[in-house]
Amino acid sequence: MSPETRDAVFGAAALRRLAEVARIEPGLLVTDFQNPLFGGELSEAEVLLTGWGCPPLDRAALRRLPRLKAVVHAAGSVKGHVTEECWRRGIAVTTAAAANALPVAEYTLAAILFANKRVLTGAHAYRTARGRVNLIERFPDVGNYRRTVGLVGASRIGRRVIELLAPFDVRVLLHDPYVSPGEAAGLGVEPVDLDALALRSDIVSLHAPQLPSTQHLFDARRLALMPDGATLINTARGSLVDTEALTEEVRTGRLHAVLDHTDPEVLPADSPLFDLPNVLLTPHLAGSIGGELHRLADTAIDELARYARGLPFLHAVDPGTLSRSA
Repeated sequence: MSPETRDAVFGAAALRRLAEVARIEPGLLVTDFQNPLFGGELSEAEVLLTGWGCPPLDRAALRRLPRLKAVVHAAGSVKGHVTEECWRRGIAVTTAAAANALPVAEYTLAAILFANKRVLTGAHAYRTARGRVNLIERFPDVGNYRRTVGLVGASRIGRRVIELLAPFDVRVLLHDPYVSPGEAAGLGVEPVDLDALALRSDIVSLHAPQLPSTQHLFDARRLALMPDGATLINTARGSLVDTEALTEEVRTGRLHAVLDHTDPEVLPADSPLFDLPNVLLTPHLAGSIGGELHRLADTAIDELARYARGLPFLHAVDPGTLSRSA
């Protein structure tokens, strides 16, 4: 992993606990598998503890890791460093993606509740008026009671959002081509196709992976299907939304947006999205940050402890479904 990742994720308490379950060299941080300084350590390594900034485990890297049996990733997606060669060698892989899903789901819940209450618009109206705002006149349809929330993707995050929404008086629609009607019923949601979800939802929240098939999932045509006043929330990947088409919609005031991911990842400084009162932009704030990063370390060390006891990983990555997951 990168030095920044190690310092942010693995505090002193985590390193002490790590030393209790594995034979490690605390000062050793591998950032380049081809660096000759790491020859002896790599040849002896049975498990790699990885994080953001890990270089790819390609064939050349794996030649220097003849004893490698497992990769424990203290972050989310493993697509950046776990290669086909790893699967061919039968290397077990686990990830802290489930832990990273929790703050994203919490952010999403907050965004849904705030969006339906028109918090952004209300704050702007109050700031502009500097006096009393006539709420009944200005916000006749505000509130979360019996609103319809459409979730795109029953990912770890999407499923956690479903759980978090359970106490509220909202209807939840779900679009996910890999979820059967029976499974949707078990989740307590209504399965619908994507156009129907766009047409019927007061809130559309995206939780799908970045794949060729999900590029611009919400393009100009599908954005136009969304009802006037609806809100699009994107905590997934910026490529799921046609940024230009969304910008045109929100500039008119017809739609609202909460965007933690955009395409490009960092918007141009002159993007209108920064200044529109009906748009909330955050810089990848939804995922684990600050103290939440310690949950990633704890999850990774829990998995390593299971491995040390000869137990299967709780959060093993399935190579068969990796192509359609984050």
